[in-house]
Amino acid sequence: MEELSYYEILEVSRDADKETIKKAYRKMAKVYHPDKNPGDNEAEHKFKLVNEAYQCLSDDKQRSIYDRYGKEGLQGMGGGRGRSGGMGGFEDLGSIFEEMFSGFGGSSSRRRRNPADIDKYPLDMNIEMYLSFHEAVFGCEKEVEFSYKKACKSCNGTGAKDGKLATCKQCGGQGQIFMKQGFMTFSQTCPVCHGSGSAAADKCGTCHGDGFSEVREKVTVKIPKGIDSGNRLRVSGKGNIGKKGMRGDLYITFTVRPDKHFVRDGNNVYIEIPVFFTQAVMGDTLTIPSLTGELELKLDVGTRDKQHYTFRNEGIEDVHGHGKGDLIAQINITYPRKLNDEQRELLRKLESSFGLEESKPHESILDSAIEKMKSWFK
Repeated sequence: MEELSYYEILEVSRDADKETIKKAYRKMAKVYHPDKNPGDNEAEHKFKLVNEAYQCLSDDKQRSIYDRYGKEGLQGMGGGRGRSGGMGGFEDLGSIFEEMFSGFGGSSSRRRRNPADIDKYPLDMNIEMYLSFHEAVFGCEKEVEFSYKKACKSCNGTGAKDGKLATCKQCGGQGQIFMKQGFMTFSQTCPVCHGSGSAAADKCGTCHGDGFSEVREKVTVKIPKGIDSGNRLRVSGKGNIGKKGMRGDLYITFTVRPDKHFVRDGNNVYIEIPVFFTQAVMGDTLTIPSLTGELELKLDVGTRDKQHYTFRNEGIEDVHGHGKGDLIAQINITYPRKLNDEQRELLRKLESSFGLEESKPHESILDSAIEKMKSWFK
């Protein structure tokens, strides 16, 4: 695309008027805008070229020089990336961006709400709660104490003395500020007035300009069975209170503390069962703990280390009511750390009772490999 002329980039003729150029720019900028093409480097590059072409062709002086001398003629003016005489075309570009961003979920100044109606904080709020493994698995009731925001009556939630607002000095009442970076212009919500276009002339003495006070409250919450870390629970009508008395919702985000014995994986639960090597060899029957009591685990003869035994529907109830998970018992075979003479002798007798082929499998399997290896060095 770099080899194309500015007219070809915007797909307009060389005699196109300003309105045609603006429409072409708006159309192509929306197509290649980074918000619509996250992570697409090619789209980002094309978006920059489209902006560069529009800034040149929308300015009569730059367009005239470009038509006669091409990009080289614009070098003294910043290579098509700048404007002579203040903001120039950036004001026009800024208005187009404002219109574009409204389509991406932003707000146009023509549709801006009355500043007196805009709350200085979101009505919905979130707090975090920690639960034990037992509380999360079986559910519980917990009393929660939290702080919520309530609009200041003295200033009607504006943060201004007697509720009197003035035009925001930061954005000049636009509700947005525009920033230039190279040949691109970006808009963002004004950080001072938060998009309202108005700010306090003098701070309210009651709330010190915050526009709200904080109130402590307690509420008892019923936590369902099977809640997990990252899950959220909504408590209706317990959020912040706005200027018009509307109250948002309280959201509780949970973190479940780990258990000493049980390890959770979704709705499944794992537990490690230590087994002495003789129990694994003989296939003993063990009594193991579960979430609801005791279970009988019959080991296979010759059970392997890390072998799993699954107990269906002995896991955690799904928080949405979609059945239960499983309990998985993982075997951890243990061996004696020391042997006395009597134990050593008994083990030798046991070993010999299996016969040479079974008790010493490495000899029958590896002898041929050893002989082959020796032949390599003859």
